[in-house]
Amino acid sequence: MHPVAARGDNYALFRSHRADVADGEQSRDFVFVDDCIGVIQWLLAHPDVSGLFNVGSGQARSFLDLAKAVHSACDRNFDPSWRDTPESLREHYQYFTEADLTRLRQAGYTESFTSLEDGVTITIKDFLSQPDPFR
Repeated sequence: MHPVAARGDNYALFRSHRADVADGEQSRDFVFVDDCIGVIQWLLAHPDVSGLFNVGSGQARSFLDLAKAVHSACDRNFDPSWRDTPESLREHYQYFTEADLTRLRQAGYTESFTSLEDGVTITIKDFLSQPDPFR
């Protein structure tokens, strides 16, 4: 189980330092590793397909969503706390990333991607909550 959530602690998320983005709403395209493997397996099964492809869910989600999903998968309540983004990162911090799946879809890949909540739950309940998963 995730150590922070398992203890019942909450994540300290970065505050936003942009007026147009609320605290915790900085977003990333979180992708479940099984979905990446699915794309690789599909590419191996389709040797006629060649190129560079973005792989992700195609949907940006916030760090607040991620923290909520982790706590929910651990059956814990979530009450966020905030900390300032370090000064050295602020100038270069990316507030939004999202994979453009257009080329992958045009190449013929039609599978759907696992939701953030499902991917986190599977990872925590089926992998991290097992005794010593790395042995």
